[in-house]
Amino acid sequence: MTVVEDWVSGWVVSRGASDPMPRPWGWTVDVGQQGQVARQVIVDADEARVREAAAQARGEGWWLKVFLSEPCEEPETRIAGWLGPEWTSGGTASLMSVELAPAAPGPLPPDYTLRGWTRGDVVRVVVAAPDGSLAARGQMGLAGEVAVADQILTTPAHRRRGLGSVVMRALQQQALAAGATRGVLGATPQGRALYESLGWRTRTAFVSLCRTAPRTEPT
Repeated sequence: MTVVEDWVSGWVVSRGASDPMPRPWGWTVDVGQQGQVARQVIVDADEARVREAAAQARGEGWWLKVFLSEPCEEPETRIAGWLGPEWTSGGTASLMSVELAPAAPGPLPPDYTLRGWTRGDVVRVVVAAPDGSLAARGQMGLAGEVAVADQILTTPAHRRRGLGSVVMRALQQQALAAGATRGVLGATPQGRALYESLGWRTRTAFVSLCRTAPRTEPT
C-alpha cells in the first residue's frame, strides 16, 4: 500500500466513515457530517483528474484532498485555477509517517491526568487538567498494520506544556500494542514541528478544498 492508501484506510476507521470507494482518480469517502458530507481523495492529480472529481461533488460540504502528480510552487493557486469560485481552499498540509517503536509517554505537568481507552479499532487518549477540564486529546484509527493519528488537540489554555507529545506517545504505544507497525497522519503547518520532534517525517504534501456553494449549471 502507498502512504496515501494507508492514510485513507485508517482515517475512515477513526471517523466512522464509509469504506473508500475506488474511482479512476482515487477514492470517494462518505463522512455524513454537515461540514463534511464526503471527501474525494485524488492521487497523481492533474487538471483533468481534479476537474473530474470536482464535477462529482455537487453539493456544499464536499471536500477534495488533492495529491499532485508532481511538486509545484503555490499548489493552492494552481489547483484553484482549475476550479470555480464555489471552491474554497483549506490550505496545504503534509502527509507524514513513522515506524512505531516503544516509547514512554513522557512526564505530565503536576496534577494533570492521562487516560486512554480503545473502542473497536479506535484508540483514544485524553489529558485532563487539574480542574478536570479537557487539556489535550487525540485518537488513532487502526487498519491492520497502520495506525492513523487524527483529531490531535491541545486546548489554548494548556499549550506549550508538552501535552501534545504526551498524547502522541501514548497513542503510539496503544497502537503498537494492538499490532500496528507504522503511523500516518495529515499535519497542518502549525502541527508539523511537533510531529517532526517525535520522529515523524514528511512523505508528500496535499491541498484541501471545500465546496462552499452549490454547483451552478451553465445556462
